[in-house]
Amino acid sequence: MSLPGRGLAKGLAVTLRTMTRRTVTQQYPETPPELVPRSRGVIALFEENCTVCMLCARECPDWCIYIDSHKETVPAAAPGGRERSRNVLDRFAIDFSLCMYCGICVEVCPFDALFWSPEFEYAEEDIRDLVHERDRLREWMWTVPAPPALDPRAEEPKEVAAARRTADKLAAAQAAQAAEAERAAQEQAAQGRDAQGRDAAEQPRDGEAGA
Repeated sequence: MSLPGRGLAKGLAVTLRTMTRRTVTQQYPETPPELVPRSRGVIALFEENCTVCMLCARECPDWCIYIDSHKETVPAAAPGGRERSRNVLDRFAIDFSLCMYCGICVEVCPFDALFWSPEFEYAEEDIRDLVHERDRLREWMWTVPAPPALDPRAEEPKEVAAARRTADKLAAAQAAQAAEAERAAQEQAAQGRDAQGRDAAEQPRDGEAGA
């Protein structure tokens, strides 16, 4: 059973604690603000990873991502091979006047081409200038912080576990091949020693027969 006035007492205690704290004013822009880790400032583009799959543009609820591309023919890697075609990125722009920072484009990108950058100083006098092209998005890429360290107690990712199992199988197969080759070499050496022994045992008999 709660005592009468308990909630009022807790509220007054919070007020008293806040009143005794020193007020600190951040001197922005002279002093940069301390942002929380992985804050959502702007979206950065790592162009080398982009395959122009258009998945980010299709999933964007605001339709604020504009992508243009063209196809190029890649010669065959080997004689008699078949030529391939690939998409080449011509334009990648984001209209930040429409973007609501939901992060869907970052989440759905299958090739890790989009990242959150903590940069937030990109205001413009004209709203039409908030359409930032891929050169500006690439500049923001170098401000993306490194991901936090993994929890050592966490479960190993499935991709890493699968790669580890494949590597273990390959190492076991190589070890088995090396052991088989060593066994074959030992058998061949043993056969050679037996042949030399037989030859050495037969040589005196030949001498005696000749005498």
